[in-house]
Amino acid sequence: MIIRNFQPVSTNSAKKDALSIIDAGIGAADPRLYLKKIIVNDHLVLPGRKIDLAKYDRVFIIAIGKASYVMTSTVDSLTRIDGGILVVPNKIGVTNKKFKIIKAGHPLPNKNSLVAAKTIIQFLGKIDSSDMVIFLISGGSSSLVAMPDGITLEEKQTTTDLLLKCGASIREINCIRKHLSKIKGGKMLEYLRSNAVSLVMSDVVGNDLSSIASGMTYYDKTTFTDAYKILKKYRLEKLVPKSILQHLSLGMKGKIPETPKKAKIKNHIIATNKDCLDAMKLRAKDLGYSAKMLDCLSGNVQDLGPKISKTFSGKKMNCIIFGGESTVVVTGKGKGGRNQELVLYTASDLSKKYNDVTVASVGTDGIDGVTDCAGAIWQSDQKLDTIKQYLDKNNSYNFFKKYGGLIFTGRTGTNLMDIGLVLRK
Repeated sequence: MIIRNFQPVSTNSAKKDALSIIDAGIGAADPRLYLKKIIVNDHLVLPGRKIDLAKYDRVFIIAIGKASYVMTSTVDSLTRIDGGILVVPNKIGVTNKKFKIIKAGHPLPNKNSLVAAKTIIQFLGKIDSSDMVIFLISGGSSSLVAMPDGITLEEKQTTTDLLLKCGASIREINCIRKHLSKIKGGKMLEYLRSNAVSLVMSDVVGNDLSSIASGMTYYDKTTFTDAYKILKKYRLEKLVPKSILQHLSLGMKGKIPETPKKAKIKNHIIATNKDCLDAMKLRAKDLGYSAKMLDCLSGNVQDLGPKISKTFSGKKMNCIIFGGESTVVVTGKGKGGRNQELVLYTASDLSKKYNDVTVASVGTDGIDGVTDCAGAIWQSDQKLDTIKQYLDKNNSYNFFKKYGGLIFTGRTGTNLMDIGLVLRK
């Protein structure tokens, strides 16, 4: 079991089934499942092409993101790799003498994020045209590698923090990131002199390569004007540092070049949130449930909770499996995460109709918001008047800590967004 506290949280058969289905979904986010199908006999077997790695003098890996260590270890075990760079979140404890490992900031960039960007650029400059670079990209990359353009790191941190708390989607956040960066939106590839390919784990609803990892190894479909409109949409133009507005203004006037609008190398998405949902649906059917799937969910948890609730038929042995990435507008000073809040909003709405419905939601990376848990599970018969008080303060973690329901997995070494379910046994 990936869920570490499976037994203590499985207080009845419905919760046991729910956690079993969730566990199957998290398991399906393992990069090894997909990379083993792609790397066969020293070849990269990709849609419409087959790359013979043996023909290159050297093969290097540049891996960025929450899944970078697992992805790199897997690729290294399947074919010849001559070295490379791994950039991982700073709280992940990993070692590998063959690769240079940089632990950088997430969800906010830090000084090591700058070091990571400079190190990758220098590394690319030393690679020959007879070599091959395999980029391994996964969730969290945007903050792990940073090179601010026209602004300071502190100004970038302030802006990122405001965006994360205002309810903006990851596409909107990454649009702004790309236009405040010297490497995002495909700019990093300006330093590439060899053949390369990018293998991507998607952590973005809709699987838009120009948004995943802020399009670091792809290109950009957005503009400086788009970035400015997002700031206005969330009324942040008066809250962000003045240098941010000045930089975007220069871009809108054409005084700063736009981000690249054409891909330089091939990017291949190797796994998505849908893979997790498919595994959950199979497990649900094995347990005797009729399962319906809701994928690509996005939006504020306050709206998503009732939306998910309304979709549920209410019939016994029925299950809704959902996935995507919600957002939270942070106004309180509590401790929590979007999955924990989504569970409370959904369960609260369901409790108006049913008293025996189970709701669960987790992040496949094992970390929900600023907490140490992956998410939570709750039943609609557990009626507590205090739920609203906790939600008003964005304090969902302490609600579940007091009344039970937190789900712990530890950091999973992957990220395919969030997964959840509603079921009635």
